[in-house]
Amino acid sequence: MIKIKGGRLFDPKNGIDEEGDIYIVDGKVRKEGAAEIEIDAAGLYVFPGFVDLHAHLREPGREDEETIETGSRAAVKGGFTSVCAMPNTEPPVDNQGVARFVKEKGEKAGYARIFPIGTITKGRKGEEISEFGDLIEGGCVGVSDDGDCVRRSDIIRRALEYAKMFNIPVIEHPEDTYLSEGGQINEGRISTILGMGGIPSISESIIVARDIEIANFVGGWIHLTHISVKDSLEKIIEGRKKQRGKITCDVTAHHLVLTEDKVKEFNSNFKMKPPLRSEEDRRALVYGLRDGMIDAIITDHAPHAFFEKELEFDLAPFGVVGLETAFSSLYTYLVEKGELELATLVMYLSSSPALLFSLPYGEIRDGGIADLVLVDLKGEWEVREDTLASKSKNSPYLGEKLRGVVVCTIVDGRIVYREGEWRRRNEGISS
Repeated sequence: MIKIKGGRLFDPKNGIDEEGDIYIVDGKVRKEGAAEIEIDAAGLYVFPGFVDLHAHLREPGREDEETIETGSRAAVKGGFTSVCAMPNTEPPVDNQGVARFVKEKGEKAGYARIFPIGTITKGRKGEEISEFGDLIEGGCVGVSDDGDCVRRSDIIRRALEYAKMFNIPVIEHPEDTYLSEGGQINEGRISTILGMGGIPSISESIIVARDIEIANFVGGWIHLTHISVKDSLEKIIEGRKKQRGKITCDVTAHHLVLTEDKVKEFNSNFKMKPPLRSEEDRRALVYGLRDGMIDAIITDHAPHAFFEKELEFDLAPFGVVGLETAFSSLYTYLVEKGELELATLVMYLSSSPALLFSLPYGEIRDGGIADLVLVDLKGEWEVREDTLASKSKNSPYLGEKLRGVVVCTIVDGRIVYREGEWRRRNEGISS
């Protein structure tokens, strides 16, 4: 049994913002109890554990970039207690066997909870629908061909109709690759100045519009992931007015903070897909979050080996790591600068994504599951390769100092991360 003493309990979902003690008994939060372990939380915030609906853990197939173990360790270091693992692995998560492998690997690692996402189509080829029922039996909580858009409209229609039987989201990577092919960064003034191939905003918004129309036609649930442009958000808002389908969406932490100006440095750690967009787009996403038009913040954690990101910008792969920096970067750049309320940030990292995917986490309540994160909002840490637990180090924040230090992470009543004890607690585990 654990006593968390003197922390500031902060749970926007349940309207909790007060200093006090809580206990953890048999993996559940309790108002009273006896303690074998006491955590002094004076000066710390106690939040519900964060929930990431979209991360790439690379296993099976690319264990040189990340493993489920190293990825889940990075997750708890960043305060994430639940992570949905995307299926663009080698082989992809297109059958129950691979789904069970991912889930069991996560359980064996013993850090964050890992929930596999299955593929929409077999082999992620966009041609034949996967067996959704089989994937759900393997532990999948949604389906996606992320990394690729489902190009064929008839396939996305069939997927939406099939997914209705199980009440799971069809998670779309909105990108018309006929429009984005050859692009490296956002198409606009900067791509023209730098002479680099551009990825136009319509390559995203045109698929957003298509999928909303199909979802509303069949009454299905489409979840549009990592939206990055103002026009996409406007189409989502308009599409929801029809109320025939379920239209949800998320935004990455880095698209809420960074803009296309960063690519002037030709640093491939600012190369991602969708690309960093304009300041107007970034502000629209922040406003959409504040107004409740966006359902969750994700990390889109996309690790790549050092030798891959060290290539010339146009040859380097898209993607950045984000599990460890998501909260700190958003707190530093948005909350401290007055663009976002702390309650809004915590809600869209915890209760909102949990409710969206029907995961029983993301809140602090008597009798609730003890997934918690203790954070020192006054603390500061420097993002360096040796401070990142992820196997890959391709962070856009390398060399920066961020505010908001995760001090302790608790999953199912177990302390899985404590700042300063990482080396001792993980002795013998390779990174």
